[in-house]
Amino acid sequence: MKILIIGFLALLGWSAISTHFYLCRIKGFCTEQTIDMPNPIDHEIAAPVDTLSQKIIVEQQQIPESMLVYFAFDKSEFDSGSISDKYLNESNQYMDKNQQSKLQITGYTDAVGSEEYNMALGLLRAQRVQKYFENKGLPANRIIAESKGEKDPADDNKTPEGRANNRRTVITIKN
Repeated sequence: MKILIIGFLALLGWSAISTHFYLCRIKGFCTEQTIDMPNPIDHEIAAPVDTLSQKIIVEQQQIPESMLVYFAFDKSEFDSGSISDKYLNESNQYMDKNQQSKLQITGYTDAVGSEEYNMALGLLRAQRVQKYFENKGLPANRIIAESKGEKDPADDNKTPEGRANNRRTVITIKN
C-alpha cells in the first residue's frame, strides 16, 4: 500500500511540475504584468447614478418601407439605380440585425394577356429583382419570390396609366 501512495504522490508531483513548465516556460502564460491603476484619491469620485428611476430606452430599428419597381409592357428587365441601391443598404442593415426576417418580392402584371401568361411574367419579374439582391450579397434562402399576376391590381386596368401602375414588383421585409 505504501508503494501505491508513493507512486500516486510522485505522479501528482510530476503532473504539477510538467503543467507548470508547459504553461509558464513554453506558452509564456506566467509572465508578470504590471497594470498602473489610477489612485482614487487623485481623482474625483462621481456620484452614483440612479438607474432605477430612469426610463429604459430600447433602440429598435424600423423596417424599411416597401419598394416598388415598375416595368414596361410585357417586359421583365430590371435596371437598378440609386433608389434600389439605397433600399438594398437599408434592408441589409435591418436583416443583419433581424436574422428571422426575409425579403419578399411579389411580381404583378396588368390584365392584358392570359392569366397563366401573367402569372409567369409576374414571377419572372420577381426573379429578376431577386437575382439583383442575390448578386449584391443577400443570401438566396432569405428571399421569397412570388407572383400574383394580374390579381390585386394597384390601379384600374381600363386606362393606360392604370395598367402601367399595375406592372410592378413590390419588395417588402417580412419578419
